Amino acid sequence: GQVARSPDVYELSRPLEFVAVNLEYFLLDPGYACRRPSLARYFREHFAWAPAQADCAGGHAYLNAGRDFARQPLGRLDPERVYAVDYLLAEANQQWMSRWGHSMLRLVVCAPGRPRGPDCRLDLDQHLVLSYRAFVGDLQLSSWDGLTGVYPSRLFVLPLEQVVEEYTKVELRSLASVPLKLSRDELEQLVARAVEQHWSYDGDYYFISNNCAVETLKLLRSGTAHPDLQALDSILPNGLLQLLAARGLADTAVLDDPREALRLGYRFDSFRERYQAMFAVLRQRLPIAQDNVEAWLEQPASARRDWFAEADLRASAALLLLEQAALRRQLLLAQDELKRRYLSGRAAGDPNLDKAGAALEQILAGSGFLSRPAELLDGGYGLPQAGEWHSLETQSRQRQQQLRQLSDELDAEVRKLLAPARLAELQANEANLVALGAHLRKLHQDSGGLQLP
Repeated sequence: GQVARSPDVYELSRPLEFVAVNLEYFLLDPGYACRRPSLARYFREHFAWAPAQADCAGGHAYLNAGRDFARQPLGRLDPERVYAVDYLLAEANQQWMSRWGHSMLRLVVCAPGRPRGPDCRLDLDQHLVLSYRAFVGDLQLSSWDGLTGVYPSRLFVLPLEQVVEEYTKVELRSLASVPLKLSRDELEQLVARAVEQHWSYDGDYYFISNNCAVETLKLLRSGTAHPDLQALDSILPNGLLQLLAARGLADTAVLDDPREALRLGYRFDSFRERYQAMFAVLRQRLPIAQDNVEAWLEQPASARRDWFAEADLRASAALLLLEQAALRRQLLLAQDELKRRYLSGRAAGDPNLDKAGAALEQILAGSGFLSRPAELLDGGYGLPQAGEWHSLETQSRQRQQQLRQLSDELDAEVRKLLAPARLAELQANEANLVALGAHLRKLHQDSGGLQLP
């Protein structure tokens, strides 16, 4: 529950004390409305009165949990710059944990200087995703632990670009981004409530009863106070979207025209369709034996390389995209192989795994602050204020630098741990990409294409 950044741990003992503690701070602390805006608003509306309040700084601090360890994770989110909130659904796949999809919320944030309006949907590099996920501080994801609530449930704030790549390119799952029909006031309340959850919430994740759909619905309820959400209930991500649409809270009409939905960013297709389209180009232009893209990608890199010399400009471009897909596939296979070797080797006391294992465990443990930023601050409660910004900036930068160093150490070690055949295939795959790049440049030059200095 809401256990971090508490003004007084006594509030966690029972509901009556929660109300008493917060009412006391509402009455006596001028900064309460800045630190706990949702509760301050509730008390203000309940009593139709509020004591003198401090002026709140514009925007709320948050930590971006993106995987780019070179960037400063601390950001500022101003509800005024959020044009819309979408229900973001990652469609299902065959994995046990993903067969009903994944619920998220997309914040359509406007670029600095752009007036709030529909054009903000073009500012994809500014958009953020709110994603409730199980925080797994271990390589071994256990279905039983997920069923029994061993994993903490935390609200991750992620860049949209990373989420799109993660699902469409790596997991080959499509994303649907459906606008929620919220008033301006409801939207800004929801954003503020989400940031409060980001700083204070540490729940228990259950695959069935407290999963991403349940958590997302609870956030929508508490953040908007919309009456039509109070009786809504769903434990399935795809089911929640259907219920939101049935009650007129989600505009699924944006998905009716698939081509237009892709163009306007309401849908992000799985790259499998693109790979299949590129494979169709190969079949038209080269006498290959395979009849589907999966069979093509499963071939050894050396077998695919045999076709490079015969490929014209269009076929070579298709080969390049498919070779990139093959590399992603090899990296996933290598990741799974390393995980299995690490888990079995750790149990067997394999000394070859010590350095990589130590770096990996430190990354898993050290990245916890990105989903539980409260551990960066010793004092204060609720949302951090201006006086805490410098400390936050310093602490988050130091932690991020440590993660970057550990990540570099891990990158240097992991290839040494791969089986020789897997490493050879990865290297052949990378060599194919270099060869295809050179082949494409030559074809382009031979056809009279523009040459840059």
